[in-house]
Amino acid sequence: MGAAVTPAMYDAHLLSASAAAKLIQSGELTVEHYVEALLQRIDERDEDVKAWAFLDRDQVLANARALDALTADQRGPLHGVVIGVKDVIYTKDMPTEFNSPIYKGHFPQVDAASIAILRASGALFLGKTVTTEFAATANGPGTFNPHDITRTPGGSSAGSGAAVGDFQVPVALGTQTGGSTIRPAAYCGIYGFKPTWGAVSREGQKFFSLTFDTLGIFSRHVDDLTMMTDAFKITDDQPSSFQSLEGARFALIKSMLWPAAEPATRDALARGAELLRSHGAIVEEIELPKSFDKLPQWYNVVLDMEGSKAFLPEYSSAVEQLDSLMVGYVENKSKYTQRQYVEALDNMAALRPQFDALVNGYDAVLTPSTPDEAPVGTDTGSYLFCKIWTGLHVPVVNIPGFGGPNNMPVGLSLVAPRYHDRHLLSVTSHVGPLFEAEGGWERPVHGPTTHREANGHDRENGNGSGHGNGNGNGHL
Repeated sequence: MGAAVTPAMYDAHLLSASAAAKLIQSGELTVEHYVEALLQRIDERDEDVKAWAFLDRDQVLANARALDALTADQRGPLHGVVIGVKDVIYTKDMPTEFNSPIYKGHFPQVDAASIAILRASGALFLGKTVTTEFAATANGPGTFNPHDITRTPGGSSAGSGAAVGDFQVPVALGTQTGGSTIRPAAYCGIYGFKPTWGAVSREGQKFFSLTFDTLGIFSRHVDDLTMMTDAFKITDDQPSSFQSLEGARFALIKSMLWPAAEPATRDALARGAELLRSHGAIVEEIELPKSFDKLPQWYNVVLDMEGSKAFLPEYSSAVEQLDSLMVGYVENKSKYTQRQYVEALDNMAALRPQFDALVNGYDAVLTPSTPDEAPVGTDTGSYLFCKIWTGLHVPVVNIPGFGGPNNMPVGLSLVAPRYHDRHLLSVTSHVGPLFEAEGGWERPVHGPTTHREANGHDRENGNGSGHGNGNGNGHL
């Protein structure tokens, strides 16, 4: 199968996407051997992590061999980059089921805009990653945190965060309506990037909220985020001039939600600010003006009202198979009015330029990602700190490096004004290595425990899908 084994192929699953792409380009590694290394990692670990909703080994290996057969002039900028795809994003060669019984076996046979862009750039899609139902519920979808399988990986992009955190794939796509990229990234100890709202086309994604839904990217390395951002042609009006932490200016914003922060997050934020200052940066704590106090409430109004429209098709055709949360949205159990919806939209729109102006003199904002480390159990955890940034449409990056009392990762976020995405990644390329090197938490390379070791028996897959469809192909 493919070329002779070289040293670069050993532990290839540990490579970043950008490092693997360079080895493939140089001929030291084939796409086929790289995919085989990832599949071997999945064989070893996914019985416990359960990150994949769909993975067709024969198809993936055939696609890898096809990429290897391309001549140099036929290869795209993402040639050989392997990506996992959250199962709310349409893929023409894999089913898209939204973790819903309503769409069991659903095969749209069309690519979402994001998938079409990446496919044309030479990327290889490894499979579909597990999501909560319609990327909407807080119920664990049967995926577990790779660093402690008694804990949640977060949601709704549970599979994407867990697969990247467990070295099963270097990059994965997710979505964010509230905190569905930043929260799993924080819980799984990896980078998560939510670009500016609208910076990447959402055509071909299942909508929850037209006002909030954004494509997200997971990786273990900042370079991979930059590579993906290049593929999506996300640009700033002016190139970033950021070059060093020495003299850089950061705003520390705890926000109106700070009382919800647990000691692990409070310690991480203090330690993050201390590290930045120790490397020559200026960190100034600032407060959001009082006009922002109702932002979380306005976010809730918009989410509920837009959810009522998003899930009406399923409510109308198969309400008995729809989670009660979505039923509640459609039936407007929160009893919000159209007037409240319009006021919330208008008030949030007015806050966005105010926030951009408030932080314009800083290189980035340092802020919590989540209230705490990943909780035990199947609940996907709190997205409380994420939703204000989602509502403001700004770009956000979760940075790993800190740990909680149970040696679970605790992330911090960097935030920038809208359409300063490339600048934010430039800042992250300096802050990220610092936090990872000196924050105190190191990402384990090998899984900590199995379900048998943790519980005394094998745990069943909680979502009833993703493993064993009886044909030895399709689902893992």
